[in-house]
Amino acid sequence: MYRKSMEKDCRAVYDLICDLEKKQLPYGEFEKIYLNQLQKENMYCLIEEEAGKVRAMLNLRFEEQLHHCEKIAEVMEFVVSPDCRGQNVGKKLFAEAKKIALEKGCSQIELATNQLRKDAHKFYAREGMHNFHYKFSKRLIGEDSEDNILGR
Repeated sequence: MYRKSMEKDCRAVYDLICDLEKKQLPYGEFEKIYLNQLQKENMYCLIEEEAGKVRAMLNLRFEEQLHHCEKIAEVMEFVVSPDCRGQNVGKKLFAEAKKIALEKGCSQIELATNQLRKDAHKFYAREGMHNFHYKFSKRLIGEDSEDNILGR
């Protein structure tokens, strides 16, 4: 079953995201951001569940972009529980996300994914997506930030 996530799903979504990132994130901060996103019109966290268990989630953001001159859907996070992979759960959830994006008036769906997630790259290619971009990032605060490395 597919549905929009709710407040009660926070712990299940947190567990999936921690699995995706391969680390424990600070739950208090996660919960604050999650609950805030639930209130935003331009965010849609889609859940797939079976027998009351959240098995996958796909978090979408909708926004008009100047360089497209259109409204675009961006997949912010997408993860399927490890015990459900290879069962078309992700394929069906992605199809549902595309329907929602169209309903929201989006002309395109896009995402960025970690270079190490080779299976995800294969999945997106099978789904007809193309790798047209590079994504660059720079940590501004924290242990990997330039100021911290330079001792400032």
